[in-house]
Amino acid sequence: MQRLMLGTLMCALSACAVVVPVQDFDLQKIAGKWYIAGMASNADWFVTHKADMKMGTAVLVATAEGDLDFSYASLKSDGTCWRQHNLANKTETPGRFTFTSPVWNNENDMRFVDVQSDDYAVVYTIKTKAGVSDVLTELYSNPEVSEELQQKFKQFSQDNGVLSENIVILPKNGE
Repeated sequence: MQRLMLGTLMCALSACAVVVPVQDFDLQKIAGKWYIAGMASNADWFVTHKADMKMGTAVLVATAEGDLDFSYASLKSDGTCWRQHNLANKTETPGRFTFTSPVWNNENDMRFVDVQSDDYAVVYTIKTKAGVSDVLTELYSNPEVSEELQQKFKQFSQDNGVLSENIVILPKNGE
């Protein structure tokens, strides 16, 4: 019984762990076009649609005020393009942004947790709607994702509570 309680406590603690942005974050250094090469979440919407997801693009633009203007695009199977645009407000913590999605009607707390400005960025976002929060981790990279980077992303996602079956390295897609 004690082992079960300890396991439950450890699980609860890991779910509440604070994920902090990378030190020395510089939005200017990651501005530009990235490929969304990996995604991970235990959220119902993700679990339902992960098998059909493909690599898309993210364009990150630093505003004069230090906010993050970003857009996503992905080619759908019918040949049309899915697009989404958001303006995320900077917070007092460099590398952390907040925004409300007009498409999904949720609050988002976005953190850049690992950045190699010419190679990749790992983004951790807490999405909250109607009092329910889910975590989404994303890997921004180039379309050729190394095995080492894939493993690093998968490990980060698992360390932050995402089940291994809900971590996806997305297949390439047209633009």
